[in-house]
Amino acid sequence: MNALWIAAALLTAGFVGWPVTALVFKLARTIDDRADAVTGAADNADDPSADVTVDRANSLDLENTVDGNITVPGESSTEPPTTRILRGGAIIGVLERLAVCLAILAGQPVAIAYVVAIKGLGRFAELKETPVAAERFIIGTLSSMLWAAGVAAFVKVVILG
Repeated sequence: MNALWIAAALLTAGFVGWPVTALVFKLARTIDDRADAVTGAADNADDPSADVTVDRANSLDLENTVDGNITVPGESSTEPPTTRILRGGAIIGVLERLAVCLAILAGQPVAIAYVVAIKGLGRFAELKETPVAAERFIIGTLSSMLWAAGVAAFVKVVILG
């Protein structure tokens, strides 16, 4: 029976965490929009921090996004963007939540530090070049990890005893 609860916890942490993280992103955008309304910002669509992963300081603009992912222009200016930055985030998020949940259920919370280190090192170059992407990375990572830790803690303390 414990194996069933552990499997349910892993599935809940890994796959239900995606809509939870998306909700956190939506909430973050709502908070940014309200702050812009108070300060009288003219156009949120041009705001690089408004839930689009674009950093205008590095000459990336809205034409250089594909499905919300940052892209790097092709070889010539007439080619469409070819290299996507921060790709694979959804798959990485699922794996991250599974690893965090499994680490807590196995009684090895130190393993979470390995997950964070691997994820951060793997994205370091991309995050260094695009500060707005770094902000989304932090929001996504924290919300994802908190969800997975919460599910694992609930199952470990309440259900498994």
